[in-house]
Amino acid sequence: MKKVNWGILSTAKIGREKVIPAMQQGQWSHVGAIASRSLAQAQQVADAMGIAKAYGSYDELLADPDIEAIYNPLPNDQHVAMTLAAARAGKHVLCEKPFAMNAREAEALREVAGKVHIMEAFMVRFHPQWLRARELVRSGALGELRTVQAFFSYFNRLPDNIRNRPEVGGGALYDIGCYAVVAGRFLFEAEPLRAMALFDRDPDFQTDRTVTAIVDFGDGRRLDFTASTQSVPYQRVQAIGTRQRLELEIPFNAPLGGSTRLFVDNASLPGGASAVAETLPPCNMYTLQGDAFSLAVRGEIALPYGLDDAICNMRILDALFKSGQTGHWEDV
Repeated sequence: MKKVNWGILSTAKIGREKVIPAMQQGQWSHVGAIASRSLAQAQQVADAMGIAKAYGSYDELLADPDIEAIYNPLPNDQHVAMTLAAARAGKHVLCEKPFAMNAREAEALREVAGKVHIMEAFMVRFHPQWLRARELVRSGALGELRTVQAFFSYFNRLPDNIRNRPEVGGGALYDIGCYAVVAGRFLFEAEPLRAMALFDRDPDFQTDRTVTAIVDFGDGRRLDFTASTQSVPYQRVQAIGTRQRLELEIPFNAPLGGSTRLFVDNASLPGGASAVAETLPPCNMYTLQGDAFSLAVRGEIALPYGLDDAICNMRILDALFKSGQTGHWEDV
C-alpha cells in the first residue's frame, strides 16, 4: 500500500519537534510538504527536516494535488477555518486539540462531513498504555469503574506565549484540561450529562491558569480533574473501581520512543505497596496516530474518531466554561 502524502500547515513547534519526526518514522505516512506565511521559514524547516516541498502560503499547500492529508497545528482560533478550507480542497485533516473555540464553531465543519476524514489529534488515545488501561476496565478487573481522576500541570508565565493569550484560545482548560476530559470519555466509554468547574484566572493575562472540574457521567460515575498552567509540572490519571485502582504514571506526555508503566492496586497493603506494575513496550504515540489516520484514508480501517467526537468534546468544554461563570452545574 502506498503511503499517504501529508502536508503540514505551519511550522509550529509541536510539528517540528514531535509530530513531523514521528510521522516520518511511520509505516503509512509520508510528509511531502510544509507551508508557512513566510516562504523562507517554510524552506528552512523543509531543508532541516528533509521535506521535499515548501510553500509561502497555506493556500498554495491546499492547492497541491499531490497532498492527500493535512496536519493542522495552527493556533486554536484558526483550527476550524483552516480545517474547513483544507476539507473544501479535498484534503483529509488531522487537527490539533482543542478542535475549536466552542462547539458552535465546530459545527461549521458538518458542511464537509462524509466528504473527507477529519479527526481531532488526541495522540494519547493511540498509546498502548491507554489501550491497556481501557482493556482492564472492560475486563472487569477493577470491578465497576466509579471515578476517573486526573491532574495535569506545568508552569508558564511567558507574556508572549500563545498559551497565555485568551483571544487565541490560551489557558489551562483549552490546552491541557481537554486531555482530562478525553481520559474520562475514553475509560468510561460514555458521554457525560453535566459538568461543573471552578476557575482561577491570571490577573495579567486573564487566562484560566487553574481549573478544577467535576464531570458527571451518570449512574454514580464521575471524572474529577485539575489542570494548571502555573503549577509545578505533574501528571497522573487514576481509574478507581469497586475492587481495584488503576494508575497511569505518565498519561499525557509519555516518553516518545520510551516505555511506560501502569499500576493496578487491590489496596491490600497501605500506601500503594500492593500495586502491581505493568510495563508497556516503547512506542511513539504520534507515529501511531499518524499511521492510524493514514490507514483510514486508504480505507484499511474505519476512522477511529471523527467529527462527532470532536464536537462532543467541545460541548463538554463549553459546559465547563459556562459553569465557571454561573457557579452551577451545566448540561452538556
